[in-house]
Amino acid sequence: MFGRNYYGHSTQFFGVEEHRLIGGRGDGMRLLQVRNGSGVEFTVSADRCADISRLSYRGVNLNYMSVGGYAGPSYYDDKGDNWLKTFNCGFLTTCGLANIGIPQNDQGEELPLHGTIGNQPADHIWYTSDQELIEIHAHVPDMQIFGRKMELERTILCPVGGSTMTIRDRVRNTGSKTEPLLILYHMNMGYPLLSEKSVVRINSSKVTPRNEHAAEDLDTWDKMIPPTAGFEEQCYYHEFEPGRASARIYNPDAGAGLAISFDPSALPYLTEWKMMGEKDYVLGLEPMIATLDGRRGLRESGKLPFIGPDEEREFEIRVEFFDSMEKFDSVR
Repeated sequence: MFGRNYYGHSTQFFGVEEHRLIGGRGDGMRLLQVRNGSGVEFTVSADRCADISRLSYRGVNLNYMSVGGYAGPSYYDDKGDNWLKTFNCGFLTTCGLANIGIPQNDQGEELPLHGTIGNQPADHIWYTSDQELIEIHAHVPDMQIFGRKMELERTILCPVGGSTMTIRDRVRNTGSKTEPLLILYHMNMGYPLLSEKSVVRINSSKVTPRNEHAAEDLDTWDKMIPPTAGFEEQCYYHEFEPGRASARIYNPDAGAGLAISFDPSALPYLTEWKMMGEKDYVLGLEPMIATLDGRRGLRESGKLPFIGPDEEREFEIRVEFFDSMEKFDSVR
């Protein structure tokens, strides 16, 4: 894409730079800053499951960052819902692998809100970059003595000069017994992509409110409102016909949008987390393997997924970026 004789170092246009934060709760955190030369820029947090903390397209911010900001894994508190204290949201926070949803006790094990994988640092992370493709690779263990022995291998792919990003995960059970497998991709849209002007489309075949409060506004699940004091979150489960699931958002005022797509045979649900509060203003579009009833609730309903010894499971999410309503309408 770029004439080689027109620049010296490739990072004039594209590539990966490694940084460390200084000060505050994020002190020492390893960050990989990625630019693809055509407007896609994102930050990978090596010490937080190689999740994506920041994302922008052609200078427009797309993600939500919570009031807590960056916090290293040493600040993580696994009691109950204290996960929220270090939940910086970002564009992607991975949840699982032992639990998603509400904290609870299952077969004698205390399970925190959304599991622990999102607070595990990658023990090995590296990248490759050339004039065609940027690749981030990370290995994230989720293991304990006398307990589960799981690992996540993540690859993030971003074509140079393109308008897409792909997150490709392989989860492996390296232990000798069958284990529950729960995973949720907590993908968080924020201002200026998110506002009352945002247009949201999800190609679901069925939409189910999570509770009675969400049911009150079921007919406006796709309508965003301005930040509202005292807003109580609303969650909706989306299910899909076989094929390709898609959730997309575009804001004409910002001139930017994105589409998230995935295989519903691997990730059968998407939770729409509609949180329109002041300061807490975020729309979650969250592909997941099961509903948010927690491991015990899923076990009791017979809907708990499992993974056997030496078994692998693969998940892939594609993100496409666009800057016009015409491109938004063309995404399926």
